[in-house]
Amino acid sequence: ESSTQATSETEGLFPEEVWKICGGLPLAIITMAGRVACNPGKLHTYWRDVCESIFPEAAANAVVEEITQLTQEQVSRIVSDCYNDMPAEIQTCSLHLSIFPKGYRISRKRLTRRWIAEGIICEKDGLGVDVIAETYFNHLIRRKIIQPVEHNGNGKVKKCVVHDMVLELIVRKASEENFITVVGGNWFMQLPSTKVRRLSIQDSDSKHAKDTEKMNLSHVRSLTIFGSLKKQLPPHSFKFGIVQVLDLEGCKDFKQRHITEICEMCLLKYLSLRKTDTKQLPDNIRKLKSLETLDIRDTEVIELPKAVCQLELLVNILGGDKSTRKALRLPGELTKKMKALQILSGIEIVEGSSELRHLTKLKKLAIYKLETMLKDGSLEALRTSIEYLGGCSLQTLIIDDESSNFVKSLDGLSSPPRFLVALELSGKMINLPKWIKELDVLSKLTLPLTALRTDNLQDLSKLEALFSLTFCFRAKQQDWQTLAIIAENKLYSSGEIMVLDGGFKSLKLLCLSGPLLPLLSFSSKAMPELERLEIRYSMLEGILGAENLAKLKELHLTSNDKKEEDLMTKEIASELGKLRKVDGTSPRIILHQQPISMKSNSG
Repeated sequence: ESSTQATSETEGLFPEEVWKICGGLPLAIITMAGRVACNPGKLHTYWRDVCESIFPEAAANAVVEEITQLTQEQVSRIVSDCYNDMPAEIQTCSLHLSIFPKGYRISRKRLTRRWIAEGIICEKDGLGVDVIAETYFNHLIRRKIIQPVEHNGNGKVKKCVVHDMVLELIVRKASEENFITVVGGNWFMQLPSTKVRRLSIQDSDSKHAKDTEKMNLSHVRSLTIFGSLKKQLPPHSFKFGIVQVLDLEGCKDFKQRHITEICEMCLLKYLSLRKTDTKQLPDNIRKLKSLETLDIRDTEVIELPKAVCQLELLVNILGGDKSTRKALRLPGELTKKMKALQILSGIEIVEGSSELRHLTKLKKLAIYKLETMLKDGSLEALRTSIEYLGGCSLQTLIIDDESSNFVKSLDGLSSPPRFLVALELSGKMINLPKWIKELDVLSKLTLPLTALRTDNLQDLSKLEALFSLTFCFRAKQQDWQTLAIIAENKLYSSGEIMVLDGGFKSLKLLCLSGPLLPLLSFSSKAMPELERLEIRYSMLEGILGAENLAKLKELHLTSNDKKEEDLMTKEIASELGKLRKVDGTSPRIILHQQPISMKSNSG
């Protein structure tokens, strides 16, 4: 299917000879299609020359004959030639892919932040490093060097993989250039005779720890470890003097002595302890004066020491746990001293930490918890801070408010945060803040606990840039107040939620989740661009007008009540399976045994 899509995207742009040398093999076709997509306007003679350079044995023939069965060596030639056609800076970025094991699902943000930390991305044409990194990542996608496997709610690639044969080529080139040294894993890489600059350890076998003892590790600038720390490194390995990137995401057997040693790595710019057993950061973290990214998500760290305030170059603080909403407490002094911060994610707001207006470079603010006993003065300080930052650089705002008092008070903002691209407001709200209708560039909106009503949908339909919209109730939030709101919503809308004609010009993803979902009805020209509809429920009263969703490709149905699943869900799916859209096609109806994730993919 992917090879057919790649062919159709580039059909007519180059002569048949190009297809012939690909021998019908999907990898060869996709890789070559990526090359064509990045070389628009080339003449047919250019592509014939490309064919002849890849297979010079065919150059003697007037017409290149179709290859019926490619050998592995011939496929490698095609992949290698397409790879070598990339700009030098893109090739350098791609070499970082060899850090990850075969088949690993690579996070886009993890990869691009590492590029920035190692200094291989520079500002260009007045664009910041984060924008350039995003551009390079998208180029690798377009080149088919990496393949998307998961997307965010705003349509951006969240995770990707590298085809085994492409990764083998990249690992070989990384080894030849002594760019990265891989120990363990699926590849045999000759131990370097020169200094190791980037080290990726992909196996917990103790014999590979002996391999590292033979290496000159005094010049290691980047260290990435997968698996367990127990037997992989010789003692005191975290005392490498010039390491700039240390990535231990998901490592097991992490001990407190490790973080003590890490605090001696004074040139460190990027530190990821995500999903490790880290419980506390010591005061000695003040020594990491060059640190730009601190990732402690999904750890036991619930509070940052005051010493963090001395790290004035910090750009990204990533904490808390998105699934449980466990939050990270900040020292009060942090928000006044750390003016370089651009991302502050997974935090808890307590007395003394609600004044954020000094963080004028902040692009993302994710508040997972608000102290329930916050005084009115602190709430007002937080509200005015959000209003002020909304006129600066703020693009993503996430607020989880258990009491709902604060999110309701946001309706009183005198000026909306107009530059927001992503917004999540979790609180028991009947009415939406009036200023939401003015968010011209908003592409992702998540509203946990907010009233799903016809009038609210009508207001949101005016958001022309909106790509995804989610209304959801998490299981733990289904208390009597929530259930009362759901019942009131049903009565308010006369038992039926109507999606009217017009509006939602860009919406492609709609997610609805709750214990009781009333009858959903789509008008004749509702949501003209919608491609995916996800519905999770304990009880669903029905769906009408799904055939009016002209571009709907997938409909996901998930029942939280297994007893009801066989009866209600299959009955609804059976009825929907009979529908035909205007063009005569039908969307895929997908039933889930386990609830699909309705969490915010805010990264």
